[in-house]
Amino acid sequence: MMKRLSRVLGRGSSEHPVKQAAVPTAQANGAEAKVAQTESAEPWILEERSIDSSRPLRVVVIGSGISGIISSIRLRQRINKLDLCVYEKNTDVGGTWLENRYPGCACDIPAHTYQATFEPNKEWSTFYAAAPEIHKYWKRVSEKYDCEKYIKFNHQVVGATWDSTQSKWKLQVKIADSAEIIEDQCDALVSASGALNEWKWPTIPGLHDFKGKLLHSACWDQSYDYSGKKVAVIGNGSSGIQIVPGMLPKVTHLDHYIRGRTWLSPTFAREQIDKRSSELENFSFTPEEIETFKKDHSAYQKFRKEIEKELQSVHGATIIGTPEQVGTTDLFTQNMKRRLQRKPNLVDELLPAFPPICRRLTPGPGYLEALTDDKVDVISSPIVKIVEDGVVTADGKHHPTDVIVCATGFDTTFTPRFPIVGQDSLSLTKRWEQTPENYLSLAVDGFPNYFICLGPNAALGEGNLLLLIEKEIDYITFCLSKMQRDNIRAMCVRKEAVERFTRHCDQYFSRTVFSMECRSWYKGGSSNGRIVALWPGSSLHAMKALAYPRWEDYTYEYVNDNPNGWIGDGWAEDERNKIINVDYLDDNQVDFPTAVIAKAIESVKEQVNGVAQ
Repeated sequence: MMKRLSRVLGRGSSEHPVKQAAVPTAQANGAEAKVAQTESAEPWILEERSIDSSRPLRVVVIGSGISGIISSIRLRQRINKLDLCVYEKNTDVGGTWLENRYPGCACDIPAHTYQATFEPNKEWSTFYAAAPEIHKYWKRVSEKYDCEKYIKFNHQVVGATWDSTQSKWKLQVKIADSAEIIEDQCDALVSASGALNEWKWPTIPGLHDFKGKLLHSACWDQSYDYSGKKVAVIGNGSSGIQIVPGMLPKVTHLDHYIRGRTWLSPTFAREQIDKRSSELENFSFTPEEIETFKKDHSAYQKFRKEIEKELQSVHGATIIGTPEQVGTTDLFTQNMKRRLQRKPNLVDELLPAFPPICRRLTPGPGYLEALTDDKVDVISSPIVKIVEDGVVTADGKHHPTDVIVCATGFDTTFTPRFPIVGQDSLSLTKRWEQTPENYLSLAVDGFPNYFICLGPNAALGEGNLLLLIEKEIDYITFCLSKMQRDNIRAMCVRKEAVERFTRHCDQYFSRTVFSMECRSWYKGGSSNGRIVALWPGSSLHAMKALAYPRWEDYTYEYVNDNPNGWIGDGWAEDERNKIINVDYLDDNQVDFPTAVIAKAIESVKEQVNGVAQ
């Protein structure tokens, strides 16, 4: 009985071949000629690895908010031989939705568009979900995908330095409530700490001389009961717009101090609100609706896609001179007049001179309606100082109050919260001293193997931010996979690629409403500064731009300084382990060109129909 060929020849050996410089015996004119063995002068570039083996990578993610949770899931899903660690300064996951718990704190876009694409939630209780419910959702996602196994809570990264000799990031990590600093290192560092997480008190004279209760929207004292108090809310940005209606039911009086005018947008899915006869731009889903969503996936998908489509249809209104942009002022004006009809005199006091969408867009459920309440006074005279018992404004008036709430936002400069030092001892703070230049919002020249989620130029003036976050993380996984596949120890975006993207952003924004004169965190809190926060396009545009990395925009350093190392030593990994896999012949693996046949049939039909006509 004949032995199978594979048994005679073997299925491969795990032993690496011996390096040889000798040239085998040759036949010349029928005579055997010995060719002298000579040591090759060429460097040995045959890397002793399988072509499809994955180089082990240690990756550290900073932060376990939304970006950190999704990073943990996708990295473990797509990166082989991954050693993952997530450092989180807080005691739990959730980031923004763990830290921000002021009254009225909620998502300012519909909840069904503020979730992971791969983890739909059919049980949102309200159209604009509140912070506790959003945190509960992301906590559930984290637990479902076992993210917390890789998270070290109460650990805050306080320093990161690139070691060029080892191609490693050297990290200093502080353990909470102690002076202990531990050292760590990784091959790649992912910043998922977000942009708006460094809050600050406003620079108002006498602020800390106030003898009543002083609160900040980003550091809310949930144990404090403000019921029956006179309250002053400073600021009409996104937080202030939510705090005013959130606190109003419990207070005896509320003074709302506004530095600048702002537009409140019409809400999304207006017909959903109208059919529920809601006047506050928000509504709760009935138990019957939630049960229908849970049982009937098609009904849920129909509703979700309807909201998503409307969210993704606003981009034209951001380009100066388009029909959509020209019509927004009238549309927004009528919306605000309708909602302020109980106090129509407020319309002239609140309507801005700049066009809609120049500043962050929010429908502000309940905000304008709250301003018409008899318990609320809108004060536009600038604050001069804070005294022990209240606020003094430029018109000379003294406004007594029991509570001062500073809804004055965050540090929006993108300055790193801790020292990050890249190649040639260059700090990221110094690199971004003039402006936070970057590449596609997620990479910086001079900082190899460093990726940023929601870095400069990553926010959106309209569209779906969660989609952009997911696509950024997809992009990062592509880069890490390439490092493994091509045996790369360091990859870094080219300086010229960063400069091109910077010019691109400036040219793009020059013809958008974002460039017009209005104070905005998009410009670092200035009125006429460079736009550093926004993506140069829609979220659908970002989805396409981040779909496939342009590898030519990066430089590479290879393991053993061997650019040929990716091709390995002639073996495939399974083959080396004596596993011969031919599933490439399975029907679900074969790329059948059925579309070509379908097009050919369609072409024939068109020709026949053309002749018949």
